[in-house]
Amino acid sequence: MKYLSYEYQGSREVGRLDDDGQTIHRLDLSADDAYRGLMSLAEAAARGDTGPGDSGETRALEDVVVKAPFPAPRRNVFCVGKNYYDHAHEFSNSGFDSSAAQGSVPKVPIIFSKVPECVNDPEAPIPVYPDVSTAIDYEAELTIVIGKGGRGISKADALYHVWGYTVINDVTARDLQGSHSQWLIGKSQDGFCPMGPLAVTADEVDLENAGIRTRVNGEQRQDSKLGLLIFDVPTLIETLSRGITLYPGDLIATGTPAGVGIGYKPPKYLKDGDVVEVEVDGIGTLRNTIVYQG
Repeated sequence: MKYLSYEYQGSREVGRLDDDGQTIHRLDLSADDAYRGLMSLAEAAARGDTGPGDSGETRALEDVVVKAPFPAPRRNVFCVGKNYYDHAHEFSNSGFDSSAAQGSVPKVPIIFSKVPECVNDPEAPIPVYPDVSTAIDYEAELTIVIGKGGRGISKADALYHVWGYTVINDVTARDLQGSHSQWLIGKSQDGFCPMGPLAVTADEVDLENAGIRTRVNGEQRQDSKLGLLIFDVPTLIETLSRGITLYPGDLIATGTPAGVGIGYKPPKYLKDGDVVEVEVDGIGTLRNTIVYQG
């Protein structure tokens, strides 16, 4: 199933996207639950029930404004660094890698986070303040949505804890990432976590063969497969849950492949007016425009 959070005639709603890709079946949620996006669906999965049913009303996709599927995560978005071999090598050679002591390819997952408040909507502008950073980069990432939470989850059981997946563009201020020698500030600027446009149930995504890619102004920059992750989805869930209890709706961005702006010589950083499209097969295309502020 494919789901989305959206605004219709000034009200927030959640719906299931029909197979035609144009018709939304509104789910029967309270206004408060609809404002939380798809969180109620993840919570229902944790309880083992089917979640909210259809309201009987439909909307045309062209008549709604699509919002981030999880507009206000309950806590920071978990993120994974250097999780494709080709990106691990390009990033280690970039001069911005504070984890280089592990070597080009990490031996264990590198985990950092983005603050919840930086979540941004599909089609919304990504605000960039040139007086703060002039080295803005993109990172296409498949993102896990946890359904049933838990602690000490084994790799063998991990996929039973996945409600589904969405897409995140892990926008990064490379100069801040380098100067602070850690990643949270450069990753968590306002609007630096575009998400969506859909969140889909786990059966919709082929974790071995689905493609992941990025285009900037129509130019393809990233093009890889989810099966090329160094640490796969079960490994990431096992790693995080060893000492951290995972909760329904927790988000884990799984890392980005080669082709980010910092990997080019010279770097291809994003500029005012650039249109960035991040795509994962089975989920859809997340599109945003860089807009300079001030």
